[in-house]
Amino acid sequence: MSQDGRRRIVITGIGAVTPCGMNVEETWASVKAGRSGISTVDGFDGIVRIAAQVKEFDPLEYIDHRTARRTDRFVHFGLAAAAMAIENSGIDIAADAERIGCSVGTGIGGLKTQEIAHKKLFEAGPDRLNPFWVTALIPNMGAAEISMRYGTRGPLTTECTACAASAMSIGSAILFIRAGMADAMLAGGVEAPVTPLGLGGFGTMRALSRRNEDPEGASRPFDAQRDGFILAEGGAVLVLEELGRAQSRGAHIYAEVLGYGMSSDAHHLTEPDPTGGNPARAMQNAIADAGIDAGQIGYVNAHATSTPVGDTAETKALKLALGEERARQIPISSTKSSTGHLLGAAGALETIFCVLAIRDSYVPPTINQTDPDPTCDLDYVPNTGREADVEIALSNSFGFGGHNAALVLRRWDAA
Repeated sequence: MSQDGRRRIVITGIGAVTPCGMNVEETWASVKAGRSGISTVDGFDGIVRIAAQVKEFDPLEYIDHRTARRTDRFVHFGLAAAAMAIENSGIDIAADAERIGCSVGTGIGGLKTQEIAHKKLFEAGPDRLNPFWVTALIPNMGAAEISMRYGTRGPLTTECTACAASAMSIGSAILFIRAGMADAMLAGGVEAPVTPLGLGGFGTMRALSRRNEDPEGASRPFDAQRDGFILAEGGAVLVLEELGRAQSRGAHIYAEVLGYGMSSDAHHLTEPDPTGGNPARAMQNAIADAGIDAGQIGYVNAHATSTPVGDTAETKALKLALGEERARQIPISSTKSSTGHLLGAAGALETIFCVLAIRDSYVPPTINQTDPDPTCDLDYVPNTGREADVEIALSNSFGFGGHNAALVLRRWDAA
């Protein structure tokens, strides 16, 4: 228990499939080195022809052929990431299934399934639709399939709050464990939006970068030449456990989860609060929940998606939340410059990056920052990562519709 009587929560397992690697360590090595996972989408001829794709991924390495056929790609990523996180943690779910839950979010769900079903409807009629198309489409199936495969029987939930979904799924897991509703949770996010419908829809709303001739340079958070985010796919899952439980089984502890905060912009469908005030409240709430001072934050993984309005607004929010003087002293990076924007899976992946920044005493770079925007004037670790003693890290996630979430992590020190 913490000094205020709350149950303490630690991270004991991590797993991910991303455009930068088939597992956590491959992904982290690419991000640390400043390599981009963005490329041209073969065979797509639209306004936007670039994305961050998970290449050479074979779902049959993690699931059987029948499961693969009846589920969408976003579920495949979730099952793979969960398998890695569970193995990494060494947690025995079957031995305590009723006290272990699953909270996995997504922004969209089965977009490819929807495209296939729509085409089938008009080509062959409603009676020829795949009977599994509804269950393959709906967003909760990322969490549900993981739960069914591994037998978790505790809380089971899905946040579907756009780009804040997986950060809020981790937040829900935190609240469940604190409330005594579970002792451990699989928490994270999954997304597979790189389809004609996804690229076309986000492209026509002018949310995506149109730098088609320079894929690796297209995601450029905080840079004056940024023109939109890069659609990305993948999945990330963490194992969260009550501290005593983790210690009793001798689990390796990556970090402690100290705080979670939320807020709402109540402003616009897609644009963030331009004043930064409401996103700042999410950070302030997380810092207060953690019981720390803003001056103790040693690294921030920014939401920063490479949109003109969003990155400027987040810069303002960071100054408000941390105090302008402190905000200028903290290394802040947007790893979306390498991975692209995994939408509902972004927050979970970036939480893992915070865990690894703490573990390795290394903050990853924001690549492609060649022409710094004067409205984005903080230390964004441009182009090259650096060693840094990170004890406490903050991760931001903001979603369409004004959903704001922030998480605070601390280095685990058994002493």
